[in-house]
Amino acid sequence: MFTIKKMRDDQTISFAADELKKYLWSMMPKSGNTPISLEPGATEGFRLGLLEDFGLPNEAADPTWDDVVHIDTTAEGGILAGSNPRSVLFAVYRFLRLNGCRWFYPGPEGEYVPMKAVEGQKYHHMADHRVRGYTIEGDPSMEQVANWVDYQAKLELNMFVPSDPYVYLRRYYERRNIGNNRPAEVVTAEQCDQWLRTLESEALKRGMLLKEGGHGNIPCALGLNPADREEYRTGEKQLPEHVYQYLALMKGKRTLFRNDIYYTNLCMSQPEVRRMLINRYIENIQNNPHLCMTGIGFADGTRNHCECENCRKLNPSDFQIMIANELDEELTARGIDTKVALSTYVDMMFPPIREKIKNPDRFWLQFTPISRSYSASIKEDTVLPEPLPYVRNAWKAPKGIDQCMALFHARRKDVKVPAYAYEYHFWRAQFRDPGLMIICRRLYEDVRSLKLVDIDGYQQDGSNKHFFPHGFHQFIHAETLVNRDCDYDALLDDYFSLLFGEDYQEVIKYLTAVSEAFGEKYMAGEEPAAGARDPLHNPERAEKLEQVYELAAVARNLVNKNRKTPVRVQALAWRLLERHAEFAAGVAEVFQTKARGYDKLALEKMDAFIESFGRHDYELERWMDFGLFSRLTRSIIVKMPFVEQ
Repeated sequence: MFTIKKMRDDQTISFAADELKKYLWSMMPKSGNTPISLEPGATEGFRLGLLEDFGLPNEAADPTWDDVVHIDTTAEGGILAGSNPRSVLFAVYRFLRLNGCRWFYPGPEGEYVPMKAVEGQKYHHMADHRVRGYTIEGDPSMEQVANWVDYQAKLELNMFVPSDPYVYLRRYYERRNIGNNRPAEVVTAEQCDQWLRTLESEALKRGMLLKEGGHGNIPCALGLNPADREEYRTGEKQLPEHVYQYLALMKGKRTLFRNDIYYTNLCMSQPEVRRMLINRYIENIQNNPHLCMTGIGFADGTRNHCECENCRKLNPSDFQIMIANELDEELTARGIDTKVALSTYVDMMFPPIREKIKNPDRFWLQFTPISRSYSASIKEDTVLPEPLPYVRNAWKAPKGIDQCMALFHARRKDVKVPAYAYEYHFWRAQFRDPGLMIICRRLYEDVRSLKLVDIDGYQQDGSNKHFFPHGFHQFIHAETLVNRDCDYDALLDDYFSLLFGEDYQEVIKYLTAVSEAFGEKYMAGEEPAAGARDPLHNPERAEKLEQVYELAAVARNLVNKNRKTPVRVQALAWRLLERHAEFAAGVAEVFQTKARGYDKLALEKMDAFIESFGRHDYELERWMDFGLFSRLTRSIIVKMPFVEQ
């Protein structure tokens, strides 16, 4: 019988011990109920602790951020250690993975746990990137986000960013984007606030870093409740009269931009406005000492900064740095060491005219290329162009990653602080690739390119439930962040062979052919025909999409052949593939129509598809974000070109 010994009393190490016990028992049912005890200095059994508990060297420059995983075991026990408690949990999951366990989808049904005796393992590695995070996006339920937190720890992602949960959770419960297939339910802001505490507790139990972000700080600074966003948009609520004086002046008026408190910027040249924002940040940091980082970003709207005489003298990034320096001074005076991220979102991607950071130790720079194309990655021989100029409320969005990076280099020139990227592979880009094979390769290449540009990881803004019909894009993203030199093809083969069994290569061929038939460049509006009316008008692409119907038939035949597989996670994968064949054919019909130039008919077909395929939403909701897909894909049909955020 095994024994598990904890070298110290710590919540996350205790959770790691419980996880090790659970999976050892699942793999070897006859091994019995493994006892767990607190026994510093133990020399037998599986011993869980920090590197220093075993006298091992620790190469982590900052144990809060650097995850070092150390495994040295036999079949009977050994050392599972890390540079921090979170890394001890990662050591447990890595040990189990080396022994054949896999986590293909969130939740117990998504696990592959072989019934076999564990073998001894040796492994030592410090994650190649410090920031490996994810936020809330799309249309998730509380349960789905909670399952995601658990899943991301199993992939060794170390940061969770529960930004504006009410904005996203209410989309799920109000059933806004799935057609008329399910009745709407009510979820309150108070309920979501309770759930936020639950999610944070689950993340902290796993030792994760928690970061505060989102666009709700401006409404809060004005004394508005961010939870009332929809009520302001619909006109059910009106702004208090005294608030208008603080709003950005645009075209001679101070009013809500697009009638949205999240999209509206402020008159940043007013000292009182900056003071209100600083007070908001300080209050939030003091009330949430468990946060490792907060972020200074402005409104979610684009090209809507104040045009008053004083604001026009500086760029938005100047005002961001002014706020950052004042905030740093107050946090330092209060003895608070919380880090602060400076977002380069939309207008703030352009460098400041005058202001400079005074205390680099406080800050990270957040590279936020929301307008980028996902048709290329940075490479060693990439030559960056001259950065685009800033024209207040009339600037041109950079599309190529080289254009985005040129602006980031200009922004970073006088900001000597570490940087990470806030990316969108799992927001819109994934839906432009219905087979999910092009985005997998792009993620691998993008993560590998981070070291070339001195960026220390990703925080992803994307759906917490996009595993339709597989999650290799999620897996390769996480694994490459941990180990930049991992072998893409070997991991692809391992992942799909275990998920789909002996016919896995046929599944890869099907998914790859679907991806190629749609074409990421075409779906992003980068492949219009000569003289096309809009970027999706391309009759040649319509011909390529014709093959999706035959591919769907091939997929259904594979499903019928493998429907009775006894491996539970494979049964789930084949069921999802069956639905995916229907999905791919339906979406192909929509975009065939659009490619041939029948815009109105394409929109009608899209709406009909949302209704017809939406009937599967209850069945698929744990693995597919149909609400986010419907909203974003419909916007592609309605409005092209490329999103100009």
